[in-house]
Amino acid sequence: MELTLEIAVLPVSDVDRAKAFYERIGFRLDADFTSPAGLRVVQLTPPGSAASIIFGEKLTTALPGSADGLHLITPDIEGAVAELRERGAEVSDLWHDADGIFHWAGGANRVPGPHPATDSYGTYASFADPDGNVWTIQQVVTRFPGR
Repeated sequence: MELTLEIAVLPVSDVDRAKAFYERIGFRLDADFTSPAGLRVVQLTPPGSAASIIFGEKLTTALPGSADGLHLITPDIEGAVAELRERGAEVSDLWHDADGIFHWAGGANRVPGPHPATDSYGTYASFADPDGNVWTIQQVVTRFPGR
């Protein structure tokens, strides 16, 4: 079997505000369609990603801002954070988890600064879109075998 993740649906309260935010931080606009019945679909893709996000009107019953745990992966977290900040995103400083395995929900167990022992899978930063949907940026320089 082959399955690929193509789309993550984000719950937003203001489609045009969300569209402007994601375009400003460098996501590519792929589509913005509205059906005669009022279904609106906006699709954007993060730079270098094969998967996209969509949001719009009548796409989800989830509460705006309730998405948490979305991950963007980069080989250069300092560069990505700097560029996102230049584009107007309020990105946290770098952090890592005290246990060094992954990261806990809600900021628990966070230690300021990059992971001291690895440049892959251990260093994070985070930001939220205007509705509060939370993104985590994770640095991966060398992937685990088979990834």
